Amino acid sequence: MPSGVTVRQAGPEDEVAGVRPQWVALPETTEEIAAIMTAAAEHDLAVVPVGGGSKLHWGPPPERCDVLLDTCCLNQVLEHAEGDLVVRAQAGVTMEALARTLAARGQELALDVPVEGATVGGTLATALPGPRSFRYGGARDLLIGITVVLADGTVAHSGGKVVKNVAGYDLGKLFTGSYGTLGVIAEATFRLHPLASERRWIQAHLPVRHADESATPGTGPGPVQGYASPSARGGPPQRKATLVTVLATSQAEPTAVEVNRADDDAACELAVLVEGSAAESRAEAVAALMPGATVGAEPPSWWGALPDGDVLMELRFPPSRGEVVLEAVHGLGATVRGSLASGVLWLALSPSESASERSSGSSGSSGSSGSSEKLGPEALNLEGLGPERLGPERLGSEGLGGLVAGLRARLAQVGGRVSVLASPYAEGLDRWGEISALPLMRRVKERFDPGRRMSPGRYVGGI
Repeated sequence: MPSGVTVRQAGPEDEVAGVRPQWVALPETTEEIAAIMTAAAEHDLAVVPVGGGSKLHWGPPPERCDVLLDTCCLNQVLEHAEGDLVVRAQAGVTMEALARTLAARGQELALDVPVEGATVGGTLATALPGPRSFRYGGARDLLIGITVVLADGTVAHSGGKVVKNVAGYDLGKLFTGSYGTLGVIAEATFRLHPLASERRWIQAHLPVRHADESATPGTGPGPVQGYASPSARGGPPQRKATLVTVLATSQAEPTAVEVNRADDDAACELAVLVEGSAAESRAEAVAALMPGATVGAEPPSWWGALPDGDVLMELRFPPSRGEVVLEAVHGLGATVRGSLASGVLWLALSPSESASERSSGSSGSSGSSGSSEKLGPEALNLEGLGPERLGPERLGSEGLGGLVAGLRARLAQVGGRVSVLASPYAEGLDRWGEISALPLMRRVKERFDPGRRMSPGRYVGGI
C-alpha cells in the first residue's frame, strides 16, 4: 500500500458477504484513493469500496477481495452554495450528517435513505429509492456532479464542477447503482430543495384479502382491490385499486404514497405525506379520500425504513399493476413495504431453523400435506399463491430459489421484476433474473475495469 495512507489488517467485522479481505485502507482524500487504486492495479489486488458498511452483506460474495477501501475518513461537506441550491460532499459523509448541515440553512437533499448510517457514496452505489422519490426522483435525478477514481487510479469528473470528463459517458448515471463494480465514488454534487415548512401524514388501515376469499388472482377482494372508498365528488364509491392513482394525481400534490403490511393477516396500512404550504388543509382533502384516515404531524413508525428480514427482495412494476403484485406476494408470511405509486415494494422474509424443524416434524399433523416437498416454479403458477403452499418456514436454499423464480414468472406477466438484495443463501441463487441490458453492462465493465479488480462478481451477471 502507498505510504501515508492508513492501512490495517482486516478482521471478521470487515467481511464482505462472508469473504474476508486482507487489508482495510482508510484514505482521507481523493488523491489517497487514487494512490491506493494505482498500487492495487500494479499488484493485481481486488478492491471493494465500503461506506457505512450497512449493506456489505447484500449481493453475492465477491470472487476475491484483497483490499476493503473504507471511505469513513472522507467525511467533509466541501461546499454548500445556498443561493444555487447545490451541495458538494465527500463520499464518506453520512446522510444524517449531511441532512443536519443543510437543515441549519433551511435546505435539504430530498433523498429518504432507508438504511441508518448510510453514506453519500453508499447511497449512490446502491441507488435505493425512498418514499419521496415519487415526487423528487431518486439519487440519479438529484445528482448533478460526481468525482470517481477508476480501477487504474485515474481521477475522473462529470457534471457540476467539471475538471476532466471521460468522453462519451455520464459518470453520474453509470456509477449510481453500480455496487462498486466500476470504481470508487469520491465526491458528489447534488441539487437541493428548500426545507418544507410543514409536513402532515395521513394514515389509514385497510382490509386484507384472506386466502379463502379469492381462488383466482385478480378476481376477488385483495389488499388493494375491492375496497370501497367514497368519491371525492360524491359519486359512486371507488375501488381501492384506483385509490392509489387517485391519491397520486390528487390536486393536494402528495409527496409520497406508501403501504405497509406486516404479514398476511395484518391490516394493510396506507400512509400519504403532504408537505409545504397549507399542508394541513391539503392533508384533510387527502384524508377525505381515505375512510377512517387520521392526519398527524408524525410519520408512522415504519415510514422510510426497509422491512426487517434475513431475505430482502426488491419488487419493481408498473404502478398501475400494484394490486396484482400485492396479491402475488399474499401467502408468503412476508412483510411488504414501499410505494405502490412509484411501483417499488420491499419484501422481507425471516426463515428460522426452529420453524424449519417444526415443518419437517409435522408430517403426521393435519394440514401438513406436502410440507416436505421442494418449492419450485411449478408451486408458484398462476393458480394462486396461498399460505398452504408458501411460507418462511418452508425456505431453504432450494426453496428460496423456487420462490423467487415463481414470483418472477408472476410479475413478468405485468411487466414487473424481482431482485434479491440480501439472503443467507448464496449458492445457486439467481439474485437478479434476466437482464436485457447485460451485454451493454458487460462492455461498460470491460471499459472501466478490464482487470476485474473492482468488487468482482458482486453485480448483475457476475460483473
